Amino acid sequence: MSGVRPTVGVGGVALRDGRVLLIRRGKEPLRGRWTVPGGTLEPGETLEEGVVREIQEETGIVVSVLEFLTVFERIERNDGGLAYHYVIVDYLCEAGPGEARAATDAEAVAWATLSELAGYDLPDKALEVIQQGFRRWAERQA
Repeated sequence: MSGVRPTVGVGGVALRDGRVLLIRRGKEPLRGRWTVPGGTLEPGETLEEGVVREIQEETGIVVSVLEFLTVFERIERNDGGLAYHYVIVDYLCEAGPGEARAATDAEAVAWATLSELAGYDLPDKALEVIQQGFRRWAERQA
């Protein structure tokens, strides 16, 4: 068994004006792929505090956490065993005002409508979570 231990990650489907905030990852895992902003939880930090911090660090946007969306695992194996094991908790967030800018782990940011998502290189799970976020947002507005 490798020395890799599960790490808790947090992510946010941050919506504003019918668009979701996306980042293109500048680091592994998923370097170069578009996804929702997020990262690893710090010791002593709640899940919701972590997602707010991570989104602000990566994009400059302050969010309000609205509700829990899902939890899933991202496990990557290599020839030597386990490369990484993330347990990721994603939240639906409302994005505050301001212009998004790429920082820390993000090499680019974008705002996309649901119909524009096909134009981004999103992992299947990220696309699924974003679609879930749009559905939950619509239900909240009804």
